[in-house]
Amino acid sequence: MSENTNDIKLDALPIHIRNSVKYFAGKIIPALGENLQSITVIGSSLTDDFKPGRSDINTVLVLNGQSINYLKTIASLARPMSRKKISVPLLMTPSYIERSLDVFGVEFLDFQLNHQTILGEDPFTSLNFKKKDVRLQCERELKAMLIRLRQGYIAAAANRKLVRDILISSAKGLAPLLRAMLWLKDSERPTGAEQTFNKAAEEFSIKLDSLITTEKWSHQKLRPDENQIDDAFKSIYSKVDQLAQIVDKLEV
Repeated sequence: MSENTNDIKLDALPIHIRNSVKYFAGKIIPALGENLQSITVIGSSLTDDFKPGRSDINTVLVLNGQSINYLKTIASLARPMSRKKISVPLLMTPSYIERSLDVFGVEFLDFQLNHQTILGEDPFTSLNFKKKDVRLQCERELKAMLIRLRQGYIAAAANRKLVRDILISSAKGLAPLLRAMLWLKDSERPTGAEQTFNKAAEEFSIKLDSLITTEKWSHQKLRPDENQIDDAFKSIYSKVDQLAQIVDKLEV
């Protein structure tokens, strides 16, 4: 891979993240040298969900190979990356991607739907997935989320802020799962969280208003009271349970 940062393609990125991504690429390209195959921007920074100054920018680096030396190299850049709202990048190799499609189909489907490769060859567009693998992962993730909600509520010991954070995390985690469920139904997949919740509600005949409300808590300076927290918890727990039953019965 060339160490020339002039090779990066920023034009397709939203204008409000270009400077940060250019800075990131300018640090990563010379640091990783020939071991770096590609840099891809993923996630909410490419959608209307992104909130400049608050949201992080997520990336995937595809490497020829991995070693602790490369981890140390990237770790040394963590602080300046954080100041630019760049999250720690996901590190992958081509063989890792190829061997992980059956276990991380939900994540890779989301990357495939919404990404911009700014350097090197696009690692996601040509990927193919088996519906039975994706359906199984959706079911497993939803049932695991039920456990985390129960255990998290108990561990929070009625701390309202902690329960609020658990609910926000659950709402964010449900968006890619719902997009994967929509993919299983050959249905349109929005990239934004609220649009995803609305589309899934329509496709699966389930009310998901509580997810929309809870997801917005992370972007707005709201302090829901105890009754609002309890109502949101009961609703989201019920919806996750319903979704687990729906995906369990999906024929693919």
